Amino acid sequence: MSSQWERLLKNLGEWQGSFTQYSPQGQLLNDIPTVVSLEGLNNNQTVRQIIRQESTEKVLEYSSLARSVLFFENGAFSQGSIQLGPFSEFGAELGLIYENRRLRLVQLFDKNGQLDQVTLIREHLAGTEVIENPPLQLDDLLGEWQGEATTIYPDWRSPDTISTNLKLQLDDSGRLIQTLNFAGRTIATTATIKGSVILFDQDPQKQIQVLLLPNGASATSPLKVQVRQSFILEVGWLIQPNLRQRMVRSYDDKGEWVSLTLVTEQRVVRE
Repeated sequence: MSSQWERLLKNLGEWQGSFTQYSPQGQLLNDIPTVVSLEGLNNNQTVRQIIRQESTEKVLEYSSLARSVLFFENGAFSQGSIQLGPFSEFGAELGLIYENRRLRLVQLFDKNGQLDQVTLIREHLAGTEVIENPPLQLDDLLGEWQGEATTIYPDWRSPDTISTNLKLQLDDSGRLIQTLNFAGRTIATTATIKGSVILFDQDPQKQIQVLLLPNGASATSPLKVQVRQSFILEVGWLIQPNLRQRMVRSYDDKGEWVSLTLVTEQRVVRE
């Protein structure tokens, strides 16, 4: 198995793209062109990261990784808060990588735990073809998906890999029915659909929304994060019509970050 540092190095290069900010309801706020370059120094013992946005430039150098970040074998990663605390801002970034493209999502919550801002970052390596997938639509997701989920842990225990099965279908009233099977468990939930927002609203105290975004992306999070309630943050990316990746950052009921899961799934039945 590769080390976390070697997995970081899968992200080396100059990534050109944009930071697109949305309100919690999915309204476009702004779109800023960006260039993020990651360069290995000292025989790749150090990484220099330069972030250019409009007229600003930020330079970071590091030779070790924080406890708040984990990388998968292919270079996909997440970094963010390791603990939800009272009256403190909270959030995370989830980054997927596929061939010459990256798709990153930042979800931020205010001091009251309310979802405050969603930023979608679409990037490609400089000098390569720019491929932009269409904005995600609900119809793009309907059907049955077979997948493999690899989970890694902040406490460095051995990773777990399991098979997953996800079914998404509409009932007669137009509600979305989601059935997830993994490790001998079945979780069935239903959601209301309002345009580009899918709201899992069965439990008024624990409403979870999915925003359908450009480039085949989706952002899943609670409307409010709170201690004594486990929750997840998730990014999804429909890379090809029948190929999707999802990354899930999971927190327990003490508000502590406990795991990071990368799911790669293929659609086997279309609704």
